[in-house]
Amino acid sequence: GGTMKRRAGEREKELKKKKLLEELGENRLPYLTPGDADFHQLWKTKYPKLIFRKSDTVPEELHQMVQESFLTLREHSCFFQDLVRIKGKDFLTPVSRILIGNPGCTYKYLNTRLFTVPWPTEGYDIKYCSPQIHDACKALMRLNDYLHIEAVKASQGQNLSETKEVKDTAVIDREQSFATSLTEQGSVSKDQSGVCVPEDDRGLKNRTSYNLTLLNYMDPLQMLYLKQEPYFGMGNMAVSWHHDENLVERSAVAVYSYSCEDSAVEESKELKGRDPAVWHVGLKVAWDIETPGLAIPLHQGDIYLMLDDLNMTHQHCVLAGLSPRFSSTHRVADSSRGTLEYILGQCELALQNLQTDSDSMALSLKSLEAAAVKQVEEIHNEVEFEWLRQFWFQGKRYLKCTDWWLKPMAKLEEFWRKMEIMTSLVLSEIRKEQQIEEQRNETIRCFLVILKERQKLRKEWTAR
Repeated sequence: GGTMKRRAGEREKELKKKKLLEELGENRLPYLTPGDADFHQLWKTKYPKLIFRKSDTVPEELHQMVQESFLTLREHSCFFQDLVRIKGKDFLTPVSRILIGNPGCTYKYLNTRLFTVPWPTEGYDIKYCSPQIHDACKALMRLNDYLHIEAVKASQGQNLSETKEVKDTAVIDREQSFATSLTEQGSVSKDQSGVCVPEDDRGLKNRTSYNLTLLNYMDPLQMLYLKQEPYFGMGNMAVSWHHDENLVERSAVAVYSYSCEDSAVEESKELKGRDPAVWHVGLKVAWDIETPGLAIPLHQGDIYLMLDDLNMTHQHCVLAGLSPRFSSTHRVADSSRGTLEYILGQCELALQNLQTDSDSMALSLKSLEAAAVKQVEEIHNEVEFEWLRQFWFQGKRYLKCTDWWLKPMAKLEEFWRKMEIMTSLVLSEIRKEQQIEEQRNETIRCFLVILKERQKLRKEWTAR
């Protein structure tokens, strides 16, 4: 049911997009850049949940740590193009990526599951391939803490401004006092739980407690072809229009941008529209042909935050400049079905239906009821296609950073082998005649549906 709904939703989006482009014809929608007279008014009225922080508002120490970590990860060849699946076809992403975050966390987009290179977390034994990679992951964890605090403050400021006017001086004072305390401490808070948040804002704290960051890297001059932005004529796109997927509802997204600019790439004041030499983030209201879009230039160390439901109501893209660029995009990934803890729990649940005879050590199933069989076989499919195949398809590349995932994957394989035995036991049991026919038929019906799905998916993965 969920798959059919998702496909229907994708078809509807495609039809909307096609209709929108047909209506536009050769006429492009208007968009504004900071040089346009109405830019700030449009931002304030139509994009108020987009918050921008120029690089000079961020502590210099943090800039230095983070930018060094980007360069370290690139030197160690830790950025990879992802093979993603769109409409049944595989594509390599033009942007190279790596996922860093809480141990055991994953992030899924475009049918591809990425597995975190864990940042150094207290209580976990994480071995890195080099001290430099350890330091890079630690720096990104510091950035994560900083952006969490910034997102909480920005969201609280937003909530206040919706009910009463907030004096600019108060906001400036709050940011200055935060920057001062950060300098005095000499580092960013190690523990997000230490952030002082009123009880009423616990939901807000959860929606800004980033559990991972998806790092991106691209050198546009190395790309043979980049798509043109289709609606506004904004130029080359590094990342097409999209909503970020697989996030906790109404959670904030925070992005740190680092374009490796040199003196040759300076923003031109003469050009109308966006300067193609400079990287920009583009924003538009989803499926709207009335509201002009925004193209906001991104320079070394700039930060932007997408608060509350902005990621759902609007779409964003990344417009390529001329210089190489890194970004660290911090998210509250929906971890309800995407953590190691979750999938190990599912495996334990499935194996509750397997028993071993104390004398003969023979294996058998405790229950052959349709519901029990269905639960086990669905978990069997989930382990194989959402975890094991996803990891071994692209996951071996993470060994350039750490071997942390190897033990959990070995454990999941062990569980999977036991579930394969359970599938064989179901097959042998339903061949026996002594069962009640009605119950037997119900078990066969639900069992066959899942087996057919498994066969189909195995063929797809083999073809890939």
